[in-house]
Order: sequence, then C-alpha cells, then structure tokens
Amino acid sequence: MKEKKEVYKVKPLTEGKKNIIANLIEEYDIKTTEDIQEALKDLLGGTIKSMLEAEMDEHIGYEKYQHSDGTNYRNGTKRYF
Repeated sequence: MKEKKEVYKVKPLTEGKKNIIANLIEEYDIKTTEDIQEALKDLLGGTIKSMLEAEMDEHIGYEKYQHSDGTNYRNGTKRYF
C-alpha cells in the first residue's frame, strides 16, 4: 500500500499578514503574476545572493577577491587557455 504524502496546511491569514500583503501590493503596484515575481526578486534577490556567496566562501575556504596560497584564487575573472 502506498503511503500518503503529508499535505501542507496553510496557516490562517491574520490581520498582520493581510496588512503586509496590502502594503506590498501598494508598494509594488502589483496587478499581475509578473508583478508578484518582480516584487519577490526585489525582496529576496539580495538575500539569496548573499546566502549563495556565503556558501561558496565556506565551500572553497576563503572569501571572494581574497588571495589564497594557490595560483587559482577566486578573483572574479575567467582564465582562457
């Protein structure tokens, strides 16, 4: 027998959430789904970029533009052979 997937239950829409949504609609003049996408990009884009950069710093062991002991340091340029 197949197991049922747990269904995400939407939390109730509180007055605070309604106010936030109303403010976002007004601030970004949201009328279409594309407007929603642009607003989300604006709101979350910087945060996501920072998170990805921090993840990369952790992965390679040093920050962007910081020289490492090796010759292949992360300087934001591409090397063509």
